[in-house]
Amino acid sequence: MKEKNKYTEGRIFNSLFSLAVPIILANILQTAYQLIDTFWLGRLGANAVAAVSISFPLLFLVLSIGSGLTLAGTVLVSQYKGGGNQKMVDFNSSQTISLIFFISLLLSLLSYHVADPLMKIIGAGPEILDSAVSYFKVSSIGFVFLFMFFAFQSLMRGIGNVMLPVYIVLFTVFLNLVLDPLFIYGYGPIPEYGVAGAAIASIITQALSAAIGLWILFRGKSGIKIHFSEMRPHLSTLTKIVNLGIPASIEQSTRALGMTMMVVLVTSFGSEVVAAYGIGARILSFIVIPALGLAIATTSLVGQNIGAIKIKRAEKVANLSSQIAFFGLTGMGMIMFYFAEPLTAFFIPNDPDVIQDAAYFIKVMAPSFGLLGVQQVLNGVFNGAGFTKASMLISILNLWIIRFPLAFLLSYNTLLGYEGIWWAFPVSNAVAAIVAFIYFKKGYWKLRLFRGRH
Repeated sequence: MKEKNKYTEGRIFNSLFSLAVPIILANILQTAYQLIDTFWLGRLGANAVAAVSISFPLLFLVLSIGSGLTLAGTVLVSQYKGGGNQKMVDFNSSQTISLIFFISLLLSLLSYHVADPLMKIIGAGPEILDSAVSYFKVSSIGFVFLFMFFAFQSLMRGIGNVMLPVYIVLFTVFLNLVLDPLFIYGYGPIPEYGVAGAAIASIITQALSAAIGLWILFRGKSGIKIHFSEMRPHLSTLTKIVNLGIPASIEQSTRALGMTMMVVLVTSFGSEVVAAYGIGARILSFIVIPALGLAIATTSLVGQNIGAIKIKRAEKVANLSSQIAFFGLTGMGMIMFYFAEPLTAFFIPNDPDVIQDAAYFIKVMAPSFGLLGVQQVLNGVFNGAGFTKASMLISILNLWIIRFPLAFLLSYNTLLGYEGIWWAFPVSNAVAAIVAFIYFKKGYWKLRLFRGRH
């Protein structure tokens, strides 16, 4: 008798809740990781925060290439899990881990050697160039570890085992809390590394989390067992992973490039505005975590129900998830609107101009958080259905067709100045959400599935 799958039967809300909450918690912890860095670096001054802020979009760009491929692992594993095929769950997991390892190794070597010219291209000023380069170089060494943990996390989420990665992330956050000041300021035999110290602390924690994740996968007691013998390249499987993963990588990469271009735009207004943008963007990333968590949970849940050939249930998942994202994040946006100043003051306590600019940035974006949530969740639906091209196109629309051109236009051609950059965010969020919703209601993603089933 086939084992019952709680994600393809029973109350949808319960399934969504049990998947989304641990994913949101894990993402909050991941962001706490970054906020801890910002907190300690903020004590070094605005230039230290600006050096990391200018590096972050480029780091995200490199990571996005691998994270798109790990998403392909989630989609395939969730669909095979929904169909009750454990052998294929294990095989696709082994292939995903193998592919991600070699890609991460290549990206790590490449990133390390182009750090200096990249920082110059993006517009790092002389006061932050050396710090930005050293932070980026050290961070790039840890890509292999980071990618391995991302792959582990994505595979676990695909089968619905979402709590295990949370425990690992929780452990690394506490470790990072101790290691950050140790390597940034130095203590005893450990020299003072400054900005690069934050990256060194991260590498140590990333290596530990990757080792634990791989040990769990090889042990095979948590729902997936990977084998060295199944890691040899299997052309049709790798083609499937690449076909699903490349649009997701392009989506993530265009998001990262969009962020990078926004930073290039921001740097033309000076280091204080860069610091304000960095703080605003970090707090924004913390607030939109529920949307991203819901989107990932939706991907897994839609994928498992499609694997079980329950298309109607997959559609109900999408509707419920969209409603939760819209109303929940609109409410959070309103709270953020009123607490913008004290939050920004927490990170750079002695710079009133940066506090004022960052707080205004948050206030401008806050009312559109619900719409951002809807767009993210619907992208999750398309991904779970294996239609990763749809979410890619919506992200390109959001960032490249609307946000960046509008930010450029408003900041250089109106009286708003650099504040015009802030206003491009809510406008692009609104348009992308409307387009995603219309596309979802048209039902093309379901038609593709039915054609694939018959």
